[in-house]
Amino acid sequence: MSNIKHAPIKHALPVTRTEDFAQWYQAVIAEGELAEESGVRGCMVIKPWGYGIWERIQKLMDERIKDAGVDNCYFPLFIPLSFFTREAEHVEGFAKEMAVVTHHRLISDGKGGLMPDPEAKLEEPLIVRPTSETVIGAAMARWIQSWRDLPMLTNQWANVVRWEMRTRMFLRTSEFLWQEGHTAHADAADAMVETLRALEMYREFSENVLAMPVFAGAKPENERFPGAVETYSIEAMMQDGKALQAGTSHYLGTTFSTAAGIRYQDKQGQQALCHTTSWGVSTRMIGGVIMTHGDDDGLRTPPQIAPHQIVILPMLRENDGDEALLAYCETLRKGLAAQTVYGERVRVLLDKRAGKAATKRWAWVKKGVPLVLEIGGRDAENGQVSVVRRDRLWREDGKVNFVGMAQDDFIAGVAAQIEAYGTALHEQAIAYRDARIERGITDLAGLSAYFAEDKAMPGWVEMGWSRPTGPALDAVVEQLKALKLTIRNTPLGAPAPGGTCLFTGEPAVETIYVARSY
Repeated sequence: MSNIKHAPIKHALPVTRTEDFAQWYQAVIAEGELAEESGVRGCMVIKPWGYGIWERIQKLMDERIKDAGVDNCYFPLFIPLSFFTREAEHVEGFAKEMAVVTHHRLISDGKGGLMPDPEAKLEEPLIVRPTSETVIGAAMARWIQSWRDLPMLTNQWANVVRWEMRTRMFLRTSEFLWQEGHTAHADAADAMVETLRALEMYREFSENVLAMPVFAGAKPENERFPGAVETYSIEAMMQDGKALQAGTSHYLGTTFSTAAGIRYQDKQGQQALCHTTSWGVSTRMIGGVIMTHGDDDGLRTPPQIAPHQIVILPMLRENDGDEALLAYCETLRKGLAAQTVYGERVRVLLDKRAGKAATKRWAWVKKGVPLVLEIGGRDAENGQVSVVRRDRLWREDGKVNFVGMAQDDFIAGVAAQIEAYGTALHEQAIAYRDARIERGITDLAGLSAYFAEDKAMPGWVEMGWSRPTGPALDAVVEQLKALKLTIRNTPLGAPAPGGTCLFTGEPAVETIYVARSY
């Protein structure tokens, strides 16, 4: 064993994950310039790097949505209150989160301020879109006439508003961005195929694009979307052991078609109700990426969603040598931009802003750029590059892990480097998750002990479940609530667990995950 004492690493963030995970999360967002407070409680300004990540998510997800034959539409931000009151269960699920517009004009209050004009009260209050099942259902009722119009597959990219009481940027905000798919089908079987297709799309996207491992499965009865027959989710483990529901897909049966009158004439000339689905992911995915991949130096952005996969930093001296150095860096940039990775051109930025290269380096490190290059005059003279990979930031001696290589060799191998970085993030996240799943708990006392308040960052518990319903399920939910726990989902394809359910004592019929959650 070496006796050499290395200098401790001074990380880029003011707080580490183990010191305070919640503060660390906020620091990643602030230091990485992802988003900031807007002045309106629960609403955020998404800054260029954060919005660039969302644009990449949107682009790659939209390709998958369109490949499935789904067409994009746009529906109004304001929805008449009467649309919600047609479906009692749905409105009850969202009633406490709805923002309501009651007037269409302001007037002076006589004190130097403004107030709603009493003469401008709306005949019917308008709800600021919390989700679009009701308004899209009304449109589908107009658009669908016969079996030839089915299936009808639509999607919308939009913002929605849910008046959250406790907010956290990207994870739970009063306004957020998302996509919501809404489809109508002739029967339950076809609708269920679409529900599970969307779920698999989200699972594949999370694993292969975000490098974020998830379990895809069915939510328990008490966790279903208001009005849904079945709800499915993808669930990811964050580095503090909590679960994040990163996407959902719902089979709605005929709940909304009954309320909205979505009917079609079948091949026998009879009127029948459509079976509908809805599915969506949101900017919450960015929060998941932060808490899955971030380290004590900031974000580590998965390469497929990084706005820039490579940043070149010339070490400018404000002398006569700068012109030749910039010319070398521009040639390097063009060579890299001509390469392809994941079926697209490599995204590379030459950062020519004034300032020290080391200062700019840390700004890009905190944003999580996969590869950062620092190029000095000697590198340019010798046809070299000096590169640091974001997941290999430090050497054992506490110094930044720059690796030098010939320019041509780097360009030729850059796609492999970027892919290796993405693979490493995924493998690390899988190993972290799998090491924190407890499978040996057999009673409520053991469950309580595992999630004891003084235990730092517990993970998830996998257990057998008897699938209780009604009052029996209500009793289990109350037990879990007392421990601040929830059932995440029943993973699809999991083998039958055997044994008994620790909550009911009945034979277990499926596997569930229990965890604390966001």
